Amino acid sequence: RTWLNFSSISCFPCEVFTRQLDAHPPQQQHQHWAQICSGNPTNRIRGCDRYGCGNFGADRHSGKEKHVGVDVICSDGATVYAPFSGQLSGPIRFFHNGNAIDDGVQIRGSGYCVKLVCIHPFRYHGQIRRGQQLGKMLPMQKVYPGIISHIHVENCDHSDPTHLLTPAVPPSPQQDGRWAAVCSGNPTNEIRGCDKYGCGYYGAPRRSGKGKHQAVDVICADGATVYAPFSGQLSGPVKFFHNGNAIDDGVQIRGSGFCVKLLCIHPIRYNGAISKGQVLGRMLPMQRVFPGITSHIHIENCDHSDPTSNLERGKGQ
Repeated sequence: RTWLNFSSISCFPCEVFTRQLDAHPPQQQHQHWAQICSGNPTNRIRGCDRYGCGNFGADRHSGKEKHVGVDVICSDGATVYAPFSGQLSGPIRFFHNGNAIDDGVQIRGSGYCVKLVCIHPFRYHGQIRRGQQLGKMLPMQKVYPGIISHIHVENCDHSDPTHLLTPAVPPSPQQDGRWAAVCSGNPTNEIRGCDKYGCGYYGAPRRSGKGKHQAVDVICADGATVYAPFSGQLSGPVKFFHNGNAIDDGVQIRGSGFCVKLLCIHPIRYNGAISKGQVLGRMLPMQRVFPGITSHIHIENCDHSDPTSNLERGKGQ
């Protein structure tokens, strides 16, 4: 049986109880699903790129259809984990053309049923536990060069899984010296890794190794809400590219012992006081300028020191 194994027990009440469990499986103990892809602990959803957008209900086929899944960001080759415990079945062929990403698996259990597509599972059948390794992300860049690589996550009944994937962790003032969450959808201020344009950590090579990155790139989907990391006084605008492109905007905040520039965002205002965690503005459309990049806010201390320790809020904070 799916939920409990009473094979070694012979009693009528046990059989009745087992049938009841089959009909009414126990509710998931966790309000949200586990991390699905290594490198994406908050199950961040793909924003928009030249191929479309990853949110549930996004337009497909020139607006004639809607996206009935959610695209969870995942680098090609990354490890994929089971979002909940259940029974595997597959394979799932989404494209039906045998391309490099036409593989996937279904998991049914814990009150849920979901298809994870564009992955290669280690096996298509049997039981799997929440958080257990499920497989590997397939090479999406081979099929869609420049897309934000992702796992297509689709509920079997085509309902919206977003609330299960992304824990609602609103930015709030912190009791310690760390900064608040800077971007909605990234409660831990996760830093951009490496993509075809470079890496987002402090000190990463720039200009073919002739320079160093004197800032940190905090992942933020195009159009997402941006918040003040600490309380202070605004000043700006701050222009990074000086060419008037779609992301050449930003603002400086000075106060609470810090001074920082947040770039590639459009602030609600350039002057006045702002409180920690207060809405600061919106993320600009980075995909228009750098298609396929991991969209992010460029965060630079005014003295060019490393802001990483202030941004690292830690899981669960």
